[in-house]
Amino acid sequence: MRDTADAFDGLSPAVGLDLLRAGEITVEGRLTAASNTTLYCTVSDGVRSAACVYKPVAGERPLWDFPDGTLAGREVSAHAVSEALGWAVVPPTVHRDGPFGEGMVQLWVHGDSTVDLVALSRETDNAALRRMAVFDAVINNSDRKIGHLLPTPGGHLYGCDHGVSFAEDYKLRTVLWQWQGQPLPEDTLEALGSVRAQLADADSALSRELALHLTGPEAYAVRGRVDLLIRHGIHPYPAPDWPAVPWPPI
Repeated sequence: MRDTADAFDGLSPAVGLDLLRAGEITVEGRLTAASNTTLYCTVSDGVRSAACVYKPVAGERPLWDFPDGTLAGREVSAHAVSEALGWAVVPPTVHRDGPFGEGMVQLWVHGDSTVDLVALSRETDNAALRRMAVFDAVINNSDRKIGHLLPTPGGHLYGCDHGVSFAEDYKLRTVLWQWQGQPLPEDTLEALGSVRAQLADADSALSRELALHLTGPEAYAVRGRVDLLIRHGIHPYPAPDWPAVPWPPI
């Protein structure tokens, strides 16, 4: 993983996680473009502070295809999968109480504004982007838009907005289809094998985290998707009866 402290107000991801868990959250404003309540905040412990995003469960709009659980819980589950893969695809994220009740709190990514996101999303030789595509297949992300790609000044690539993931049925919608049908890299298969082992262990940190936020069938479906990726060894194809790309794609 490339240097990421420049993305999080000088904090390492590990220190950022500790701050998210224990710091005091102060709401600074609201991101009005978001469909659910998304608040721009600062989190501070009196010594350290950082910008963050807070999505309270109370501000979520019910979705017909996600009748159980919460979007906040799915965001935290996505972070758990990201950590289990060892790829740090998702910024530090926790589930905790806040000014408007429990919800998801995630470090704000200070991205590299010089990167052309449309051009980035079309690259075929970008290893980090390719890992993002595999990560989305594992969590069954139904909303990987171009604007959800967050490249940092240090060269690392994060993704955000994973609330509509982890459906039992195959609902992968993404702008990252350029590797469909191509063999998965060997290091990717190794990472998937590690995740499969963690999912098979009910006492692993990953299994415990998913059990907190997903239904039993949804957590089981994660294991099934990982098994399929390992068994076939290729990037998945779009579903024939489901839109392949989110709208709008940006």
